[in-house]
Amino acid sequence: MTKPSSSLAHKKHSVLIVDDHPVVRDWLTRMIRQEADMDVCGGADNVDDAIRSVKGLKPDIIIVDISLRGKSGLELIRFLTDQNPDENILVYSMHDEAVYTTRALRAGARGHVSKREPTDKVLLAIRRILAGGVYVSEAVAETLATGLSRKKNAAMADDVHLLSDRELEVFRLLAAGRETSEIAKELSVSIKTVQSYCARIKEKLNFRNATELLQAATRWVDAQNIR
Repeated sequence: MTKPSSSLAHKKHSVLIVDDHPVVRDWLTRMIRQEADMDVCGGADNVDDAIRSVKGLKPDIIIVDISLRGKSGLELIRFLTDQNPDENILVYSMHDEAVYTTRALRAGARGHVSKREPTDKVLLAIRRILAGGVYVSEAVAETLATGLSRKKNAAMADDVHLLSDRELEVFRLLAAGRETSEIAKELSVSIKTVQSYCARIKEKLNFRNATELLQAATRWVDAQNIR
């Protein structure tokens, strides 16, 4: 009886990396390719290229950053899971887990790993998701289970959850010192559209003017340490 070839017996899981930093993509690629059970099939730095790569490569799992060129990673996750609810997606991001893990899971991701976590957490998350599970950090799991996470800026954090994904992105970019024109260019929208987002943020968070909006955004981002 003929034995199956090693390539069939030990098929590697394919991983697509979507991150707008080449250094991050290269580092993840080297790390993953050291594993016997997985390999990197491709990479992308924006939503449109990622969608094309997913269609062409059909990866077993997709690693996605929140901040991408143009549209956000959350928009990509929503699009992909609308097309295929069973898509395996892991968010790998610098953004605060307490805010973004819930958003990522709600969008359709199966897990969230902070870029501050040890590298073995990424591999653990990939394997858990491929096995049909969900991965979040122990701290976030406890928070999601108990609903008792409270920080100095608890009131602000609660209010921030009222913002849409794109409004939150604008809020964060304002805190990072971006001008309206810079935000428009980064998000690939018009300046008028950014101004509309700012107006909606002020209304939702009860700010009287742009100065209050900028001050609050800066305080919140500093407290969350997500620049």
